[in-house]
Amino acid sequence: MNVQKLAKLFAFVFVPVGILGFVPGITSDGMLLGIFEVNTLHNIVHLATGLVAFWAASTAANSRLFFKVFGLVYALVTILGFTMGGNILGLIMVNLADSLLHVAVTAVALYAGFGMKE
Repeated sequence: MNVQKLAKLFAFVFVPVGILGFVPGITSDGMLLGIFEVNTLHNIVHLATGLVAFWAASTAANSRLFFKVFGLVYALVTILGFTMGGNILGLIMVNLADSLLHVAVTAVALYAGFGMKE
């Protein structure tokens, strides 16, 4: 898989996740699929990330830049999620499942941005 295809994959995952965060039944009592804690801003961040990933998939350079920035931002979100607990800066709700998923997403993004050749 190359960096552009990975950016497209991120788009096709993050946009639906963002949308599902607003769907009653899929999300109830602030829990997406009964596992991940979300709130409105968290869902909007997922949607925006997916849309930017879709744009980034247009070129390898854009994809690489996206993953560098996204990876660094998600690394910060991951650290804050573990240190601040359920509420990051009073804005985004997370739980342990979110934080663990953020670790994996951060690792993939940083590898794609800084390590993938093509």
